[in-house]
Amino acid sequence: MPGGRIFPHLVEAPVKYMILIHSNPTFLAVWEGLSDAERREFGRGHNALTEQLAASGELVASEGLASPALAKRVSVREGRTVTTDGPFAEVKEHLAGFYLVECDSMERAIELAARVPDAAYGEVEVRPVLDLSSLEP
Repeated sequence: MPGGRIFPHLVEAPVKYMILIHSNPTFLAVWEGLSDAERREFGRGHNALTEQLAASGELVASEGLASPALAKRVSVREGRTVTTDGPFAEVKEHLAGFYLVECDSMERAIELAARVPDAAYGEVEVRPVLDLSSLEP
């Protein structure tokens, strides 16, 4: 659904895609079972993919995220900013990192996502980025 229900008039084919890397207890158990050499190879896989995407001109940004234990939830209630510390017991899955890529199609973004080392152990999500630049101020 182009733009979802919030922005139904937006074009179907954005050129930026967010590749979201999810982690969960199953992935963490796999990670704990990896040897130091396997963990280094995992990291090298991310470095290589980042370098390849940069060389092809498809990389916009890429980062890993700190533990959810370091996170803060922020909300505004009655004009006051309220923060809550993590971790959040009810959350089993969390965002571990991302690649923001610019490419020609969802198919290409999926191809790139399949090269993310985490995809071999867990799930990687591909989501189009909405281009809001055409909205009137």
